[in-house]
Amino acid sequence: MPETPHRSIRSYVLRQGRITPGQQHAIETLSASFCLPFNHALLDFAAVFHNTAPTVLEIGSGMGETTAHIAAAHPEQNFIALEVHSPGVGSLLQKIEKAQLTNLRVIQHDAVEVIEHMIAPTSLAGIHVFFPDPWPKKKHHKRRLLQASFVHELALRLSLGGYLHVATDWAEYAEEVLAALIAEPLLKNTVARFAPRPASRPQTKFETRGLRLGHDVFDLVFVRA
Repeated sequence: MPETPHRSIRSYVLRQGRITPGQQHAIETLSASFCLPFNHALLDFAAVFHNTAPTVLEIGSGMGETTAHIAAAHPEQNFIALEVHSPGVGSLLQKIEKAQLTNLRVIQHDAVEVIEHMIAPTSLAGIHVFFPDPWPKKKHHKRRLLQASFVHELALRLSLGGYLHVATDWAEYAEEVLAALIAEPLLKNTVARFAPRPASRPQTKFETRGLRLGHDVFDLVFVRA
């Protein structure tokens, strides 16, 4: 499979966010058990999880609340969460330990490079991209993650019938993502345009606050055809 072009523009900025002592302790004590190092070799999901259950990838797990909730609700599936920010990684590791989740692993690295080097074609049952940074200023639109080339790479990693679920509360970005997904020949929309929020995606505190402020939330659910 040809490699994706080298990308110099990233869809995130690493900020010096404050990490709590608890999050730091979780990283120091739990990473060996639940974090996967980035490398240039394809992951063997069966070796990672010691089973052959379907695997779902989440891009940008944030503080891990939704990720841990979904993993706990679906023990019959495996989950890999990608997150670049250390406070979020530490927070998710805390949740993994508290809920004793055995079906969840974390990779702290750029999603584009993880997809390119570590995820085999047709290997994923699903991909979650919940509330990616919309980069609202026009001059920053080039930083948006879900552009045509990356959507194609995601589609290639889905198994037949596998799904891509995107959620955003930024209307203009939602329309842009919808257009990119419709244009991808490997994907098929499950509804006419935007989907109702699936019961499998819990409503986050961030989302609840946005709804209270009158923000719309857009879910897009496409499948590999």
